[in-house]
Amino acid sequence: MAHAAPTRTRDLRLDFFRGLALWFIFLNHMHYNVLTWATNRNYGFSDATEIFVFISGYSAAIAYGGAMERQGFVLASARILRRVWQIYVAHLMLFLAFTAEIAFLALRFDNQMFVEEMNVLTFLDEPHVTLIQALLLKFRPVNMDVLPLYIVLLAAFPLALWGILRRPLPVVVASVLLYVAARRYGWNLPNYPGNAGWFFNPFTWQLLFVLGAAATRMPAALDWLGRQRRWLAPLAVAYLAFALWIALSWHLPPLDGSVPAWLARHLYPVDKTSLDPLRTVHFLALAYLTACWVGPQARILSSRLAHPLVICGQHSLAVFCVGIFLSFTGEFVLLEFDGSIPTQLAVGAGGILLMTLLAGILGWYKAAEKASQPRPQVVPAA
Repeated sequence: MAHAAPTRTRDLRLDFFRGLALWFIFLNHMHYNVLTWATNRNYGFSDATEIFVFISGYSAAIAYGGAMERQGFVLASARILRRVWQIYVAHLMLFLAFTAEIAFLALRFDNQMFVEEMNVLTFLDEPHVTLIQALLLKFRPVNMDVLPLYIVLLAAFPLALWGILRRPLPVVVASVLLYVAARRYGWNLPNYPGNAGWFFNPFTWQLLFVLGAAATRMPAALDWLGRQRRWLAPLAVAYLAFALWIALSWHLPPLDGSVPAWLARHLYPVDKTSLDPLRTVHFLALAYLTACWVGPQARILSSRLAHPLVICGQHSLAVFCVGIFLSFTGEFVLLEFDGSIPTQLAVGAGGILLMTLLAGILGWYKAAEKASQPRPQVVPAA
């Protein structure tokens, strides 16, 4: 969600695919909408969260890497922590609005299922305790796990960025070792209520964040990977095809039982909380093929068709928060009023339209504010 400073060489792929991830997250949070089949969640091991976290790491390195090189560790760290505070405040505001929406609709329509399904019952029973836990990021309603993960990753980012600017490879190795150790020993941050840990384990999900950040400082490695396209691309396609077969076997009756028992024992469960290696490799395969086939100057990125996605990606924090709020609103409409296919399509399209409209307004305001700033006058030399 950190934004790179606008430059002439801005890579619109970051904004485009971050905007796409925001749309996918919004749709995936509505469990009763046919449009979820338009997202990548049902066609492999990874989903939009991996896209979002990786691009967030990449964008954070672009946004703050130059500042750390020019202004030093302390000032750059202060800028990063200021952004952490902004995201933390946004998370708390979203938490209050989201829980209020759920509680109001549950009471207004006398349907306790919403309170239980969205994990808000504890808050209503013990608001004085639960509010403190929410401030500590230990209590979160369902679908509100991404921002706390990002807050923790970005808060720890100054040290990682300092290392990436000097020796990116050792930082990547340390990240991989932390990932392996966290999965091996079950490290996670405490949750409330219970001791299940965070839904997105920061000790494992940091891997994608660090890989995204390190990619900005390892051009030689990326160039080498690009030159290996002849054998890496077919390998990536083969793995994606394998993941597609497994994922479709979960949903399509003709493929049910097509996965051999011995293979299923090695594959399942495909753990999202601790970022299962199958998910990690699946995302990296997608990222590799995307980088091979969609260049930074691809014409589609600057087209009118791509503009809604690009502008949503450029204002990701606000769009994400509104998307979380709208996703429950949409699910409520489908469950309480009309769950027909036309209504599902209308609710999904309407939510995306509102998210895009918000991004457009923010973009217009930012451009107007920038244009209204007085230009420095050049004083002629005496």
